Amino acid sequence: MKWHEYALSADDSTRHVLGISGGKDSAALAIYIKEHYPEISEKMEYFFTDTGAELQEVYDTLDKLEAYLGKEIARLGGEKPFEYWLRLHNNYLPSARQRWCTRTMKIKPFEKFVGDDTVISYVGIRADENREGYISQKETIKAVFPFAEDGLVRDDIFQILEDSIGIPEYYEWRSRSGCYFCFFQRQDEWLGLKRRHPELFEKAKQIEQDVAKRKFDWGKAEVEECGEGYTWSQAGTLDEIVIRAEEKENKQGGFKKKSSERWQDVLRDNIDDDDPEDQACLICSL
Repeated sequence: MKWHEYALSADDSTRHVLGISGGKDSAALAIYIKEHYPEISEKMEYFFTDTGAELQEVYDTLDKLEAYLGKEIARLGGEKPFEYWLRLHNNYLPSARQRWCTRTMKIKPFEKFVGDDTVISYVGIRADENREGYISQKETIKAVFPFAEDGLVRDDIFQILEDSIGIPEYYEWRSRSGCYFCFFQRQDEWLGLKRRHPELFEKAKQIEQDVAKRKFDWGKAEVEECGEGYTWSQAGTLDEIVIRAEEKENKQGGFKKKSSERWQDVLRDNIDDDDPEDQACLICSL
């Protein structure tokens, strides 16, 4: 049975939910279902799990999407700031191996939102991807993958967005949505954060410095330490990372697009924005 046949055959007590991350795929999926499967779109509940540490461009995308869909996107979580959860996790910064932020700030609010109801969760994994996304272990939640089943690929997603709400603005300099301090950011993306949102970069840097000092305060001496759990990246402190990114940029002469090129078109030609290493965080960035 195809995904839409399964969805339409569900009884009236079944909830249909689609998580919006602020990323391109989930936004495009909401639009795709509205345009091609209106009977399912009518039943759909949209939600966004807000960590309180999202970029403003993410909220702008949510506003545009709400207007296009004509439906509210429920905001989940956000009652407590990241700093609260950081203290609860012994001031250990999240990392690729310790993704407590995803579990605590994204997955738990979602599972609280659906409770024990029977749920169909719509996930924006594409036909050209080899990843699973967040699949709940709860037996009451069934995931379906419309893009994968209907054969839609990366270029289709960009076209859907270009024809409707536009591509989220942060993609001009960043490869994913999610928190401004996401540890999966590349070095050039940390540099992009410093240039586009200097206040957020400074805030991320302060969190990093505070964690190091709290963990290595022997008596009155404050010894800063680098390493997993103490810095956002294993590559070093944020200051070190942006210095290397600037050096690399200068060495390469900086990126210069043609004056007639839009950044959206450059992005569509860049196939490196889907990082296979961050699969467990797709609920944040899909």
